Amino acid sequence: MALTSQTAALAQADAPAIIEDFQPSSLNQRGQEYPQVNSQGYARFRVIAPEAQSVKASLGLGGQGGTALAKAEDGSWVGTSAGPLDEGFHYYHLSIDGGTFNDPGTLNFFGSRRWESGIEIPAHDADFYALEEVPHGHVQQVLFPSPSTGTPRRAFVYTPPGYEADPDARYPVLYLQHGWGEDETAWTNQGRANLIMDNLIADGAARPLLIVMTYGMTNDTQIGGLASFDIEPFETVLLKELMPYVDSHFRTLADRGHRALAGLSMGGFETKLITTRNPDAFGYIGLFSGGTFSLQDVEGTAGLRDAAKLFFVSYGSRELEGRRTSPPGVPPVDPRANHEGLKAAGINSVFYVSPGTAHEFQSWRRSLREFAPLLFRN
Repeated sequence: MALTSQTAALAQADAPAIIEDFQPSSLNQRGQEYPQVNSQGYARFRVIAPEAQSVKASLGLGGQGGTALAKAEDGSWVGTSAGPLDEGFHYYHLSIDGGTFNDPGTLNFFGSRRWESGIEIPAHDADFYALEEVPHGHVQQVLFPSPSTGTPRRAFVYTPPGYEADPDARYPVLYLQHGWGEDETAWTNQGRANLIMDNLIADGAARPLLIVMTYGMTNDTQIGGLASFDIEPFETVLLKELMPYVDSHFRTLADRGHRALAGLSMGGFETKLITTRNPDAFGYIGLFSGGTFSLQDVEGTAGLRDAAKLFFVSYGSRELEGRRTSPPGVPPVDPRANHEGLKAAGINSVFYVSPGTAHEFQSWRRSLREFAPLLFRN
């Protein structure tokens, strides 16, 4: 979430009067009225904790920022965010007398290395990931053998509308990775990847494809510890175990030109490491708030320039505004300048900025919307 405690105080001082048109969040459990959101993007929380001494709703990666709740006469605790939140999905949890708890009013989503509560701030462009009356693909769980880790592993596979209807049709594949602290459920639960693809395919904007999502084994890596991160274990799982399983159990086009790898944040970092170590594996590469490709990166990796048909890099606009302070996901170099360097060298590079968002799922939902139509068009 982009609203820290300091910026929240400033926002509160300058903010217009709060409009009392609050409605339950779309992620609430059935029958639960709180948390609520209003038309301005404010969030309101209510928790029943009559014996508590302090209650706070902590939002964002790791719980930075938050809303202090005030105790009411009926024993409930109620509070409204100090300012509007960015559009889209946000993790949060409750801090009650120093303990960490999930909000019983809303659904849970795996993030920050635990199941967190979630709230959805209505977005002006939500139609592209909305559940529409269009043909829908299927998301299925698969368990694949992993000799390198000594245990079966799990992946989720999206098959596009019509996959079952034509047994002779074969499809390209996008391997799509989650971020640090998340798992293989993130891209469908938080990211709405399946609905994004359903809508793009129905509009004729994207080619029907498979999406494969698996756990990137990132949660033992602490934020700030990327310098010592070892990509080899996950690289082995992805290239030697998962990809052969997918190609043998689904009707894929099993070659580099019909295979893409992308990821958000930590998943983008993994994507860059794997594609530069294995330039013949993937023809399309996407980094969503997860790094950047310089001309030196491409020219310095034998075969990568000729192998890759697309380098796609994206960020939320708030990430780029704060680049000098290096919040999570923000590169120490200018990704736009790197993009321009690739373009000047005749390399197919696309750079996308999500307006008004930070290191959060609305940036990555929009990134997938922009990335998918560029895939496998040749």
